[in-house]
Amino acid sequence: MRITSLAAALPLALACLLGPSGLAARAGETLLAPRPVVDRKAVFGRIESRDTVPARARIGGTLLSRTVEEGSAVSAGEVIAVVGDEKLGLQLQAVDARLKALVAQLDNAKTDLERAQSLLSRGAVTQSRLDQLRTAVDVLANQIEATKAERAVVVQQTAEGQVLAPKSGRVLSVPAVPGSVVLPGEPIARIAAGGYFLRIALPERHAARIKVGNAVQVGARGMSPATASAAPSREGRIVKVYPELDGGRVVADVEVEGLGDFFVGERVAVWVAVAERQALAVPSAAVVTRNGIDLVRVVSGTGAAQDVAVVLGAPLEGSPGDVEVLSGLRAGDRVVTP
Repeated sequence: MRITSLAAALPLALACLLGPSGLAARAGETLLAPRPVVDRKAVFGRIESRDTVPARARIGGTLLSRTVEEGSAVSAGEVIAVVGDEKLGLQLQAVDARLKALVAQLDNAKTDLERAQSLLSRGAVTQSRLDQLRTAVDVLANQIEATKAERAVVVQQTAEGQVLAPKSGRVLSVPAVPGSVVLPGEPIARIAAGGYFLRIALPERHAARIKVGNAVQVGARGMSPATASAAPSREGRIVKVYPELDGGRVVADVEVEGLGDFFVGERVAVWVAVAERQALAVPSAAVVTRNGIDLVRVVSGTGAAQDVAVVLGAPLEGSPGDVEVLSGLRAGDRVVTP
């Protein structure tokens, strides 16, 4: 009998030792109060290159070689193709032959001038004849300089057969193939340069909320429903809002770090803040699901606790431990949390 009475008195003694603080350690209460919630609209953005520049042929001729393909990375000034023109080689040969003839004529004129200068002292040559020979030497020297300049032009035209990358970036397309005839100014390759950005378009009703500097959430790559509905993988900011509406939509550009692993033209899910409202939220640990119904235990004014059926929304942004309550509770309710 004594052992039985001790066993019966032990829980009462523990309760007296713990007191009210011991009961509070096993259960807590959360007072519901409205908190600001940002509503985001899900749209699809398109990856664009900041600059799309063509690498053009500077002379006409035949495309002899090409060193890049679609997707190749190039640096500014890199030779990506060579265009050849057989006429330039023939022109260079003609200029060299004319230059050799002029040099030979100049040597002969200088010999005549030296001979006339030696005969002038003996009176065998007049001064006017000496002046004519000196003028002939000067004329030939100037013709040689002009021919050298003409040769430099032909050499420069030959060098311009090298097609250079205008900027560093990635090759998008190469419409010309080796062996084809190209004209001056014809594009040999299209290069995406200057980095990448994200272009989005939202309905006109959200135009007042779209401002430079607003943050957006960018999803992962892929167009599958599972990927599109997944949590955002990175954050970006609006850097430009176009002042003209396009088909009832406001267009904006978003700067996002690490877009280099996307394809140009690829679409990606984007969540844009379009409104802000007040909402109620409870800790997800306070929700119990029974028979498919979400229940939350609420303490009434008399101190009695009862289970209330609620309709839940999505987890709150910035507070993953809390979930929005769409209906069933109101501000001021005391929710029991474990």
